[in-house]
Amino acid sequence: MSGLLSAAGREKLAATYVGALLGDVMPFWLRHGMDQEHGGILTSLNRDGSVMDTDKSIWFQGRAGWMWATLYREVEARPEWLEAARSCVAFSRRHGHGPEGKMWYAVTREGRPLRMRRYVFSEAFAAISYAAFARVGGDTAREALEAFAVYLRYSFEPGVMAAKYEATRPSKGLAPLMIGVVTAQELRAALGDEVVRGKSLTDWIAGWIGEIERDFLKREEGALLEVVGLDGEIMDHAEGRTLNPGHALECAWFVMQEGRLQGNASYVQLGLTILDGMWERGWDREHGGILYFTDLRGLPVQEYWHDMKFWWPHCEAIIATLLAWKLTGEERYAAMHQQVHEWSFGHFPDRELGEWYGYLHRDGRVAQPAKGNLFKGPFHLPRMLWFCGRELGGFAGGG
Repeated sequence: MSGLLSAAGREKLAATYVGALLGDVMPFWLRHGMDQEHGGILTSLNRDGSVMDTDKSIWFQGRAGWMWATLYREVEARPEWLEAARSCVAFSRRHGHGPEGKMWYAVTREGRPLRMRRYVFSEAFAAISYAAFARVGGDTAREALEAFAVYLRYSFEPGVMAAKYEATRPSKGLAPLMIGVVTAQELRAALGDEVVRGKSLTDWIAGWIGEIERDFLKREEGALLEVVGLDGEIMDHAEGRTLNPGHALECAWFVMQEGRLQGNASYVQLGLTILDGMWERGWDREHGGILYFTDLRGLPVQEYWHDMKFWWPHCEAIIATLLAWKLTGEERYAAMHQQVHEWSFGHFPDRELGEWYGYLHRDGRVAQPAKGNLFKGPFHLPRMLWFCGRELGGFAGGG
């Protein structure tokens, strides 16, 4: 084997991931993002780290809290990381929960409510942060399970969440299933295989993976759909045909990871099948990188940002291709990993001021220079750097 994942190249590649995580990305957020006055993290940062907007994403109190606590436990017990995790978790506990346990999407810097969305991803991210913080001494285990129970209720109990569309065209989405999988994996790792709303975490995961395979994966099309009819039927309209390759690649590695954890070869193969099909549909053969949206039938995509290059799909593709190579040893996955790694590290990093740009034009030019907003903060990028560095032996116990 030649290239980045050759025997000679793996040590250097591991050092790239570890160095970016510890020497660039996390220091940037620790220096610029942590709110020393009101607690929690500010994520709307300009290129140089200056604050552009003080409104806070409750998503990111959870995502960042999980990331800081995970690094503290898995990489090094640095006091500043533990304090950052504690600050995010405390802000979330104090200001994140709205009526009936449902959580806000955005609040003011001080924590006053601004917006609540219909979906419940704030709850999933809160759950993983509370679980991760419990592993490093926090008293948040019960709250992790409670947040997950709210996620389950609003996502899967009929009639609780308002329908996205009227009964004229009933549908269901991939996102609640795949986020459910990774959330349950994190809770199980931290708290054991707990029973929540009548089922163990492992049983919830198995049910969701089964539904993904049965209803969302279209093998004959080589595609993982984002939205389907209630029985898994293809909805031949713009939204039903719209594919999100990065999202699908993220789902692929969640499924492969569960296969590795459970010793389940069928899960590994399912993840590989998703990866293979959606790589073909997502890789930009003209300019390189992962396209944001494509169409199942090859028709023009409705969303105007369809051909932009966002940071997070590339992070997920880097993880998925590396994990596929680790699980199979196949040269083609090593080649795919090298492709997406080299494109990403060649275009997204800000060599002068640190961290990654989030939004590029199709050809790789920077579309706008901000380092964060209510959606972008220390999660997809540092999770990728940590995961890949660990897989390649860059941290103690990895590889």
